[in-house]
Amino acid sequence: MPTLRSYTVIPRLPPQLERLRDIAENLRWSWAADARELFQRVDGDLWERVRGNPIELLASVEQHKLDDLVKDDAFASRLEVAYQQLQQYMKAKGWFATTFPECESARIAYFSMEYGIHECLPIYSGGLGVLAGDHLKTASDLGLPLVGIGLAYAEGYFRQALNRDGLQQEKYPMNDWSRMPVSPVFQQGSTTKRLVIDVTYPDRVIKAQLWKAQVGRVPLFLLDTNIAENRPEDRTITGPLYGGDSEFRVRQEIMLGIGGVHALEAMGLSPTVCHMNEGHSAFLAMERIGRLVRDRGATFQVAVEACSAQNVFTTHTPVPAGLDVFSSELVKKYLEPYRSALGITEEQLVALGSPETDKGTDKTKFSMPVLAIRTADHYNAVSALHGEVSRDMWSTLWPDLPVHEIPIQSITNGIHTPSWVSDEMGALFTRYLGPRWSETPDDKSLWSRVHEIPDAELWEVHEHRRHRLVQLCRRWLRTAAERRGESSQAIAACEEVLDPRALTIGFARRFATYKRATLLFSDSERVKKLLGDTKHPVQLVFAGKAHPQDKPGKELIRSIVHLAREAGIAGKVVFIEDYDMRIARALVSGVDVWLNTPRRPLEASGTSGMKAAANGALNVSVLDGWWDEAYAAHGREVGWAIGHGEQWADEAGDKVEAELLYDVLERDVIPTFFARDNDDVDALPRRWIKKMKNAIGYLAPEFATMRMVREYTERFYVPSHKLWHRMVDGDLRGARELWAWKERVRKAWPAVRVAQVAQKSADSVRVGDTVRVSTIVELGELSPEDVVVELYYGPTQGDLALDRGQVIRMKVEEQEGSGRFRYGGDIPTRESGAHAYAVRVMPYSAAMSHPYETSLVRWD
Repeated sequence: MPTLRSYTVIPRLPPQLERLRDIAENLRWSWAADARELFQRVDGDLWERVRGNPIELLASVEQHKLDDLVKDDAFASRLEVAYQQLQQYMKAKGWFATTFPECESARIAYFSMEYGIHECLPIYSGGLGVLAGDHLKTASDLGLPLVGIGLAYAEGYFRQALNRDGLQQEKYPMNDWSRMPVSPVFQQGSTTKRLVIDVTYPDRVIKAQLWKAQVGRVPLFLLDTNIAENRPEDRTITGPLYGGDSEFRVRQEIMLGIGGVHALEAMGLSPTVCHMNEGHSAFLAMERIGRLVRDRGATFQVAVEACSAQNVFTTHTPVPAGLDVFSSELVKKYLEPYRSALGITEEQLVALGSPETDKGTDKTKFSMPVLAIRTADHYNAVSALHGEVSRDMWSTLWPDLPVHEIPIQSITNGIHTPSWVSDEMGALFTRYLGPRWSETPDDKSLWSRVHEIPDAELWEVHEHRRHRLVQLCRRWLRTAAERRGESSQAIAACEEVLDPRALTIGFARRFATYKRATLLFSDSERVKKLLGDTKHPVQLVFAGKAHPQDKPGKELIRSIVHLAREAGIAGKVVFIEDYDMRIARALVSGVDVWLNTPRRPLEASGTSGMKAAANGALNVSVLDGWWDEAYAAHGREVGWAIGHGEQWADEAGDKVEAELLYDVLERDVIPTFFARDNDDVDALPRRWIKKMKNAIGYLAPEFATMRMVREYTERFYVPSHKLWHRMVDGDLRGARELWAWKERVRKAWPAVRVAQVAQKSADSVRVGDTVRVSTIVELGELSPEDVVVELYYGPTQGDLALDRGQVIRMKVEEQEGSGRFRYGGDIPTRESGAHAYAVRVMPYSAAMSHPYETSLVRWD
């Protein structure tokens, strides 16, 4: 066999068009409509075939078309404008530098297993990745000093195809990085020699090269083990996304977390803040700790203290399948080189990730979220309701705290508005709101002007998008039918499905059973009646993938495909295969209603409904995730709720909520959509349009990633950056002092107790009076400066339980002996009824990130 040596042929761009390549190589075009229009004008049909990939477009376009564009003055003018806009964007100072000039040295490293930036970069599977992509885009818009770290998957997530029976089939086409908007990372000072990093595994070193995707002002670095220097089995570490068994996942997550830190340091990009987007990257903590031990002479405990100060952890799901838990033996095997270098025992290593249960510590398991929590000082859920769920889930890590005080905060997700608002709707917004809607999409005063848009113009744009969605669905269905070898009659029938004027309901997401995709089909006769009304036509568009190992999820897809063929339903229900960001954009901008039916509270946030709302679609959803907040704030002005926030654990609840769904559709949604002046079908649905404007005006600014990323910056990134410097500056002085203080407190804690509590007020008091409480606390070897003594009080729930008590700090009144202090405090009374209180003591140091860092509490 001959020896094959590869090379790449790139298009010969005329010098006048060279700036097209500059625009193509920065993924800002994915949210800049003017830039995308340029590429469409190069070759519109080819642009569609290459799935909106400008690099592949320029590599495939016929040379004569490029030469012809040189003579097109209008194209040249648009190209110059787009290029100058990119240059101005890249040079702008940005919100971060203006708001936090004292954080000039900050560098935030954002680690995520997947990134959904655009469909032409297939390194995402669903919501987690799309959120990560939107986070990077918004960090760029705000000028954050942020870099992304991920993996360059050779196969990525699977491509979905359905057979004739509706059974999902998975295909894993190889990614060609030379035809994607990425560039190789070279060694410093070289333009030819690739930067390659080494990552230690138990029996060998595995190498990874780097690719860079430029996302506006934010670089995203992707590690790639598919290189000749590695063994065949090691080259697959960056093969499929979420593929393989537990051992494969451990190997992959070591590359993401530990390899990601190696890559940053090799490029001279040492972070001051590390953000773990889910627990997949939590092994990064081991490498950061190890570097302080090796390079700064820190003990393991001091290094943990310092690194925790810089780490932020976001949990995205309460569903166990989304939370990586490995056997402790597997983790011990793969982290052995790191454990021995740190000088800790296997028991200490396992303790970092051992989950706490009601029966005690489970040392047989190693939880990546637990590792992330134990090596971070900031942790958050992704909606208010998810925060409540997460605090309950992880309450065993703070066993002596009331659940509502567990220090897991919530920052509700959002969307990168310019990426998800359709070009037509964006043009309408620009005409009536001005261009700032895409520059500061969290400005509520700006969005209030949406009500100034004439009803007729808004409805015209929306109807045009619905018509376009119908045409796209027909085309996609026809392509799938031809691939399956369907009959000519079946292929021709694809051109007749869906009605461009019907009320169109969309449902698109990962097909997991808890999302209950088939809830609407619980009563087949009622569904057929609902869809069979010729006066008020209704239709459904479904899309989504099931995980390859999720057989029940695959069966849900198959059942929808079969239902779509039944008499009375055929042509009015379609399933679009191979769901990706391209299909998502068409759906959220083209449907009238976005349907969401998860079993509460298993959907942590959900962002697809936010995208639909920004485009004027109305949500019909269970009160879960983000919709629980949106509906609580705005109610039926912006959409409809299924139920009232009940939580069901079985099929009986499914039946109840299916009935509620039918009711809301039949009694509210459908009548509102078809309510026209004088029953004229061509008249405007004024009530519906009013709701559309409310949904856009109220929800777009509230659920924008610009609001979200500002929150991360103000609440986590800036405090973490400053705390990191306090911990490591001066030979780790802050970390050493904090660890020494914690050790002293832990040793002394067994002697701490509340010796006496006395109430100085009567048992019955009037509203507005105070209840005076005195307590004697024995601190042993500690001093009052080491602790806070608090009154925990509030209305009682039945048996004196205080589910959500409030706190007042008590003050030292006198010392009554060695280590014995009297404290006093006053409880205010604001409402009548039965109340109760308790006294507690907790360690306190101003150097801690939050007051519950030690998990030590002593109650009376």
